[in-house]
Amino acid sequence: MKKFDALVAGSGHNGLITACYLAKAGYKVGVLEKRDTIGGAVCTETMFQTEQNPHGFRMDVGSSVHIMIHQTGIIEELELTKYGLSYIDMDPFMSYPLPDRKGVIHFHKDLEQTLESIAKVSPSDVKNYREFIGFWERINKGVLKAFMVPPTGKNIFMEMAKGQIRDGSMFKKGEQLDGLQKILGSYGSVVDKAFDSPYLKSALIWFAAQSGPLPDQSATGDFVGWQSMLHHSGAKHPRGGSGMLTQAMKNYIEAHGGEVIPESPVKRIHIEDGVAKGLVTEGDTYYGADLVVSNIHVQTTMLKLVGMEHLSGEMIRKVENIQVGNGFGMVIRCAVEELPEYSAAPSDPLIHNGMQLLAPSVGYMNRAISDYIKGNPPEEPAVLAMTFSKIDPDVARDGKHTLFAWAQWHPYELSNGEKWDDIREREAEKIYSVVEKYAPNMKGKLIDWYIQSPLDIERKHGLLRGNVMHVEMNFDQMFMFRPLPELSRYETPVQNLYLSSASCHPGGGVFGAAGYNAAQVILKKRKKRFARS
Repeated sequence: MKKFDALVAGSGHNGLITACYLAKAGYKVGVLEKRDTIGGAVCTETMFQTEQNPHGFRMDVGSSVHIMIHQTGIIEELELTKYGLSYIDMDPFMSYPLPDRKGVIHFHKDLEQTLESIAKVSPSDVKNYREFIGFWERINKGVLKAFMVPPTGKNIFMEMAKGQIRDGSMFKKGEQLDGLQKILGSYGSVVDKAFDSPYLKSALIWFAAQSGPLPDQSATGDFVGWQSMLHHSGAKHPRGGSGMLTQAMKNYIEAHGGEVIPESPVKRIHIEDGVAKGLVTEGDTYYGADLVVSNIHVQTTMLKLVGMEHLSGEMIRKVENIQVGNGFGMVIRCAVEELPEYSAAPSDPLIHNGMQLLAPSVGYMNRAISDYIKGNPPEEPAVLAMTFSKIDPDVARDGKHTLFAWAQWHPYELSNGEKWDDIREREAEKIYSVVEKYAPNMKGKLIDWYIQSPLDIERKHGLLRGNVMHVEMNFDQMFMFRPLPELSRYETPVQNLYLSSASCHPGGGVFGAAGYNAAQVILKKRKKRFARS
């Protein structure tokens, strides 16, 4: 038996962040990962090596764009740049090529540059966008602080109130009811009321949709309002691929006396008399620990790794009823001969610096959503394209390029009797064809691809039903409701067992707040505190 002060099950970025902070506080930490590469859904793999392309292509197999984590201070506190992490700014962080004429809207970190780009497409929306960003900026200063502490029933409202006192009124005089309506409204409605241009509406709704809820869902206004925070942090890409973030965390843990152990799938959490004592792997290797942290999906953790014999019937029922949803999206990771040349923006020097939003209209997205609700893959998927080889030659070093194309509203459970293993290539072709419509030069330029259907995502990353956010990001599963009120503070009914994954507050994406908050809870409970810079 190998003994640690703390063991973390799963090497996703939230679990590694918890491990880093525990290591920083002096704990001997061990992290067990089922795959041969670490990082969970923040991981990069080399693929498609040939004699002509001996270096292959660096392909992210999970998330790619890092936004939220740059608003937390985690990278700076852990000094991860000393452990191999280097970021490349994406500026503009996203662009919307017009679907039916020349022109593109670039969204820069700098607000004024963004407004200049909007002015070329929709002059009337310059004022609208400035006011939109100003309103949501006031809201989200408080919301971000609420994200960075364990949730309670009063966190979100207390932090917003504190922000109101500290930074000035959250709502301008006479706009309280209108402001509250925006917060409680759907992001589709918020955008529709705020802007004139159908292009700007499509761009903002499509980007907001990356959080998960459908555009007409109540209390989702801030999913688009978070756009305001990108004008503070921008978006970044780790040099060498998304997985360089988790590699740096691995290096940090090992430099502080810990171990990250691949090819060690956890079979169960060892529990004696209601107390977590360690982890047992599929190969029956036992690791002991004074405390255990699970970075694995909450349902897998509680129902399989803990086991129903250690839980009350009521807790089992509640965990089983957590809303995981019916899939989310799928992605193709393409090695290509050249970069897309968008018809709307030929020879544009900026469009490949960030994400490219390929959703022609709100109606187009609504049709894809309608297909999804019926349990069918979208006939015409909305696509978010990413071409990191433009700004990072390390991901494609032999004169070729990478193209990632994420598409959304792909049901995990299909209603027509089809199976994902049978249709994954057909659906991948649909996604690539959207890129071809926007950039006809891409016809015949595909070298190879790595397809991730919702089922593939579940198999590789343990993300149940292909939901990349772990569980639905609906308001009734956020803050103190995530994943359940009883589990929302990262503790479980099993003594010395904690949760740290995106199943917990504040949710998914490359954020790290769940991992940070879990470490805060553990260290406070054990009377060891780490200081924020």
